[in-house]
Amino acid sequence: MEPQLVRELEILHSQVCHALGDPKRLMILYMLARQPQYVNDIAAELDLPQPTVSRHLKILRERSLVDATREGASVLYSLADERLIQALELLRAILRDRILAQAELVTHAGPDADSVDQPD
Repeated sequence: MEPQLVRELEILHSQVCHALGDPKRLMILYMLARQPQYVNDIAAELDLPQPTVSRHLKILRERSLVDATREGASVLYSLADERLIQALELLRAILRDRILAQAELVTHAGPDADSVDQPD
């Protein structure tokens, strides 16, 4: 495999994939895609303690996935790159397609497809 590709994939994994590895962080990204928000607003909407949300935002900020703008004593968070949501939407579409394909297999296999033959 090409060394440049290997290095890029290693960086992608350590930087982006790790940051996307928590569903709460994904929710935060979707919230910030709608509009910039303050940590307390995010905490309230997700029903999480503010320190927990701050830790998630720190991870996202360290990996340059969100931007932080100081406004007096508060910090306004925003999505750093809209393409991130596009990538997440693509992954969600792949997941939906896989789930539908699996459901079709189960439907076409019939009700006894998963049963194990038992001796009489």
